[in-house]
Amino acid sequence: MRGDATPRLREALEEEIVSGHLRPGMRLDEVGLAERFEVSRTPIREALIQLAASGLVEIRPRRGAFVKLLGPRALIESFELMSEIEAACARLAARRMTPEDRGAVTAAHAACKAAVEANDAEAYYPANAVFHQAIYAATGNRVLAEEARRLQLRLQPYRRLQLRVPRRMDASFAEHEAILSALLAGEGEAAAGHVRAHVLVQGERFMSLLSALQEEAGEAGGWSA
Repeated sequence: MRGDATPRLREALEEEIVSGHLRPGMRLDEVGLAERFEVSRTPIREALIQLAASGLVEIRPRRGAFVKLLGPRALIESFELMSEIEAACARLAARRMTPEDRGAVTAAHAACKAAVEANDAEAYYPANAVFHQAIYAATGNRVLAEEARRLQLRLQPYRRLQLRVPRRMDASFAEHEAILSALLAGEGEAAAGHVRAHVLVQGERFMSLLSALQEEAGEAGGWSA
């Protein structure tokens, strides 16, 4: 990499984390990463510091950097916050959507449908992220949309893990249909309620996610609170 490699390294590592290639709890070896990206350790270290600031990486004294692995309490609290932020987005979007916004949300929903019909979880996940981002954009509130995107990024590895749960992709798409219907009808409170229930992880869904995370932690080398 030529020039200032740090921004490009951060983006590359961020993509590998949110795509699940680098899994929660996995150690990020500076030497190995420097060799893989053909750079010195300095831009690698700087990229990891930036990722730590965004909440995707945890730097542990004398142990190195690891992909952030949220403990059960932090996971519950993060999804609780995400559900409220996304509910606020849906409420505003239902009132403020432009024709372009409607087209973007509908197109993202169609991409989700195609992935479900193909039983392709790998295609569904990015389409799902775009669906939610289209709702953020439709709020007409840039500050709220940015906060939603920031937290979505932090939780993406965990939201992806939920798709391992049997039939979760089908259930997620059905929830999207209810959300889209309320949005297009301009029913803000209904849209907010559907989004809140869709995002909030509780009960059996939470136990299934914990099970998947425990498997990840066992393979990656530990669980952090």
